[in-house]
Amino acid sequence: METNWLQLVTTLPSLSVLSMNDCQLKDLSLSLQYANFTSLQVLDLSYNEFKSELPKWLFNLSSTVHSLYLSFNSLIGHLPKDLLNLRKLEDLVMEYNNFDGPIPDWLGDFKHLKALILGGNMFSGSIPTNFGNLSTLITLEVGSNTLTGVVSERNLAKLSKLKSLYIWSYSTLIFDFDSDWIPPFQLEVLWLGFPNLDFPVWLYTQRSIECLHIGGSSFEATDKFWNFVSTIAVVILEDNLIDGDMSNVLLNSTFIELSSNGLKGCLPKLSPNVVIVSLSNNSLSGELSHLLCCHNVSKGKNKLLYLDISFNNVSGGLTNCWKNWKSLVAIHLGSNNLSGKIPPSLGFLSNLTSLHLHENKLHGVIPLSLRNCHSLLVFNVRNNQLSGNIPYWISHGVLALQLRSNYFSGKISPQICEMSSLIVLDIAQNTISGHIPSCLGNIKTLLFNNVSRHKLSFEFSSFDDRYLINDDSLELVTKGQVLEYRRNLHFMTLIDMSSNNLSGTIPPQMFSLIGLSSLNLSNNKLEGEIPNEIGNMKNLESLDFSTNQFGGEIPQSLSRLSFLGYLNLSFNNLTGKIPSGTQLQGFTALSYMGNHDLCGPSLAKICFQNDKHEHTKLVDEDGNQSQFLPWFYIGMESGFVTGFLGVCCAIFLSEKLRHAFFKFLYDLKDRLHIMVVVNIIRFS
Repeated sequence: METNWLQLVTTLPSLSVLSMNDCQLKDLSLSLQYANFTSLQVLDLSYNEFKSELPKWLFNLSSTVHSLYLSFNSLIGHLPKDLLNLRKLEDLVMEYNNFDGPIPDWLGDFKHLKALILGGNMFSGSIPTNFGNLSTLITLEVGSNTLTGVVSERNLAKLSKLKSLYIWSYSTLIFDFDSDWIPPFQLEVLWLGFPNLDFPVWLYTQRSIECLHIGGSSFEATDKFWNFVSTIAVVILEDNLIDGDMSNVLLNSTFIELSSNGLKGCLPKLSPNVVIVSLSNNSLSGELSHLLCCHNVSKGKNKLLYLDISFNNVSGGLTNCWKNWKSLVAIHLGSNNLSGKIPPSLGFLSNLTSLHLHENKLHGVIPLSLRNCHSLLVFNVRNNQLSGNIPYWISHGVLALQLRSNYFSGKISPQICEMSSLIVLDIAQNTISGHIPSCLGNIKTLLFNNVSRHKLSFEFSSFDDRYLINDDSLELVTKGQVLEYRRNLHFMTLIDMSSNNLSGTIPPQMFSLIGLSSLNLSNNKLEGEIPNEIGNMKNLESLDFSTNQFGGEIPQSLSRLSFLGYLNLSFNNLTGKIPSGTQLQGFTALSYMGNHDLCGPSLAKICFQNDKHEHTKLVDEDGNQSQFLPWFYIGMESGFVTGFLGVCCAIFLSEKLRHAFFKFLYDLKDRLHIMVVVNIIRFS
C-alpha cells in the first residue's frame, strides 16, 4: 500500500493514461493544489479505499482529461462545481461511493459528456431537468440513490444518442411521462425500478432494446407487454407485483428472469431460443408437460441450459419428455407439489450438473439411468418419499449429495467412498442401518484444509460480452439450525448421518477428515468412546453426537478445536469431568445434559475430588502431591462417626432423652400427615 503514490506518478508529466484501480490506495493528497499531468487523458482510481472529499488537484488537471473513473470507493461530500474545469470530460463514473446532497443541475453544462454514472450513492432530491441538455450522452445511471420527485420527458428531452438508461429508486420517485411522448432515442439497455410504476407507453417505441430490467415495481402485464418482451434478448423482471396470467404466454428471449413476481396461471410455453429461464417463487400451477411437452418443442434444436421453476404450485408428474432437452445443465424443481416417480428419461441429460427435486411428493427408487449423468455435481432430493438404497452409482465427481428426509434404507456401502470429490454428504432422517464404513476417511476433498476449487455457479455469456451468473444453493442443517448456502456453498464441508439406525463405533479413520467443518451423527445407536483423535479435526465448526450410547470420558483433545462454535453431546452415557479450557466450558448445559455421570463447569453437578470419575491429583505450591486434604477428609469422617455414636449412646442410656426423642418423632409424623391431607384437599 503506497501512501505517496501521487508524488511518484507526477514525475511522469507526459503520462496519458493512469490506471491504478484496486491498488488499496487510501491517500488522495488533499493538501496538494496541482498535479503535474500535462498530457493526461484517462484517470482511473476505482476500487480503492479513499474516504475523503474530492481533492483540489483533481479540478486543476489538464483540459485534455476526457475520462474520470472513481467508482467503488468511499468518497464523501457534495459534488463540487469545480468539476466543470474538466470541460472536455466525456466519461464521469463515480458509482458506489458516499456522495450526498442533491445531484447538481450544473452537470447539464458539460458539452461532451457521453457517460454519467452516479448510481449507488446517497444523492437525494430530484433528477435535474438540465440532464435533458446533455445531447451527447450515451449512458445515464442514477439508480440506487434516495431520489424523490418526478421523472418525465423533460429529463430526457434532447438525449438523442442515449443507449443505456438506469433509473431505479425504492423511495418516492415517480415515473410520469406523457402518453403521447415519443423519445428521441433508441435504447439498448433499460433498468427501471419504482414502487408504483405506471408502465411507460413510450417503451413500446423502443425497437433496439437488448436488456430490460424492471424491479421493485407493480404493473399489469398484458398480451401486448409479453409480445414486446419476446423481442428482447435479456429480460429480468424480479421482485415485482405483476398482475398477469402466464397460461398463454410464449417465452422467446434468450435469458429470462421472472422470479418473485406473483405470476399466476399455468406454466408458459418455451421457444427453442430460450437458454436460461427462471420462474421461481411465483404462484404458477398446472403440470410440467405444458412447458416441456408442447407441440412447439423441436427435438434436438432446443438450447435450454438452465431451468428454475422452484417455489411454485406445479403438480403432476415429472413428465417423460426430458429427451427433448438434452442441452440442460441445471434443473431446479424444488418446493412444488410434484408427485410420482423420477422418470428414467432424465438419464438422457448427459450434461446435467445440478438437479434439485427437493420438497415434493416423489416416491419410489431413483432410476439407474441417472448413472448416465456423468457431469452431475449437485443431487438434491431432500424431503420426498423416495425409498431403496443410497444411489452409490451416481457420478463419482459429485460434490453435494443431499438425500435427507426420505425412506432410504439398507447399509452404507463402501462404494460411497468412491465419490472422492464430496464436500456435502447429507443422508439424515432416513432408516439407514449398519456401521459407518471406515473408508470415509479416504474422501480426498475432506482430507485437507482446502475448500473445493469448483465454485458451484453457472456463468452464461450475454449481449455486449457480459456474463450472467446463477449461483447454486443448498439448505443444510448445521450449528443447530437450517442455513442456506448459496455463493459460499463451495466453502462448506459437511457430513450429516443423523436420525438413522446406525450402530457400532465411529471408525477412527473418520477423524482424519481435517477439512470437515460440520459433523452430525446424532439420534443413532452408536456406542463406544469418543476417540482422542477427534482433536485432529481442527476446522470443525459444528459437532453433534447427541442421543447415542457413547460412554467414557470426553477427550481432552476436543478442547483444542478452536473453531468449534456448536457442540451437542447430550443424552449419552458420558462420564467424568468436562475437560478444562475455555472452548468446551463455554458451552451451556444443553450441550451436555442427559449424561448423568458427567460433571464440571456448565453443569449443576460439581466434580468432587473423591469422585470415582475424577483422576486429577491435588498438588501443593511446589508441584508435589498434597498430603493435607486426604488426612483432612479422614479426620472429618472419624469425627462424624464419633459424634453420631455419642448422640445414640446418650439417647438410649438416658430415659428422659429417649422419651423426648420419640415424642418428637410422633409429633413430626402427625404434622406431616396433616400437611399432606390439607394439600390433597386443596388441589382436588
